[in-house]
Amino acid sequence: MLSAFKTELLLRKDELNNQTIESIYFGGGTPSLLDVEDIERLITLINIDYQVSETAEITMEANPDDLIPEKIHQLSKSPINRLSIGIQSFFDDDLKSMNRAHSSLEAKSCLEIATKAFDNITIDLIYGIPNMSLKKWNQNLQLTFDFGIKHISSYALTVEPKTALHTFIKKGDYPRIDEDLALQHFNHLVQETEKKGLVQYEISNFGKPGYFSKHNTSYWQGKHYLGIGPSAHSFNGKQRSWNISNNIKYIQSINQYKLPLEIEKLSQKDRFNEYVMTGFRTIWGVSLDTVEVDFGLKYKTQLLKTAEKYMDEGLLVNENNILKTTKKGKFLADGIASELFMI
Repeated sequence: MLSAFKTELLLRKDELNNQTIESIYFGGGTPSLLDVEDIERLITLINIDYQVSETAEITMEANPDDLIPEKIHQLSKSPINRLSIGIQSFFDDDLKSMNRAHSSLEAKSCLEIATKAFDNITIDLIYGIPNMSLKKWNQNLQLTFDFGIKHISSYALTVEPKTALHTFIKKGDYPRIDEDLALQHFNHLVQETEKKGLVQYEISNFGKPGYFSKHNTSYWQGKHYLGIGPSAHSFNGKQRSWNISNNIKYIQSINQYKLPLEIEKLSQKDRFNEYVMTGFRTIWGVSLDTVEVDFGLKYKTQLLKTAEKYMDEGLLVNENNILKTTKKGKFLADGIASELFMI
């Protein structure tokens, strides 16, 4: 697999047109299982064949049970300068219901060591878990603040088909998702992170100034990116591509110097709709000037017309020719955006 990664990096080195790489992200599975030496070799290869910024954000995604003290120490000595840790909750009953492999103790022990080795750490937290009281949700947040975490990604619990949680709910062994509870948790999250100086720069992402995720921000701002490995997605501004998900077929294809990917060309409507969707989720909003330049006056006029209803309801606001969601509209951002799509 590692050999295939290296070959794919070489095969695709011209796709970014020598653009400077601002972020390298090891994710999409359990990359922390890789030896640090393997990670360093991949980063070295990227630096040889790609133009990488000296201040590039290099993130390793990991679960608490993977980050044993020795691993954290090794990573801290490597080019990795940011950790993304899937904490989800500091309570064992929540972790069990979500079928997570780690325990509350492992989550706390991991952060105890990681925060001493890394300055830039983001953690994931899940809210809207049935039977989670506001007091319990607040304890999750306060523990996070106590560890000095400077970035949080927090999402409402969702139930995917064919998962253990879906089966539990279907059998009546677990309560159904309560949207009112999720909204209560979300509002508390916004309130408490603001008190601690974290900026809600995207609906689900909160960071102190200087600690916004360069990687995630590049997605929301429509920058080009290259994904390496099975199931990895790429984007060049006009089309999206994704690699085959089957590991064996991926390796076989790469060994034959063939890229095992599918391509989707995005129409003007697709690109406009994506810009609206991502824009309303961020503090940067949707620039009406950008819409006019990139998509034309017709798109700008239609957007303003359909947005009037939401501005009247206090869900959107026009600030200096930039449409943004209000505090009231943030939780509804995706729904609002879908209503403003060009069909």
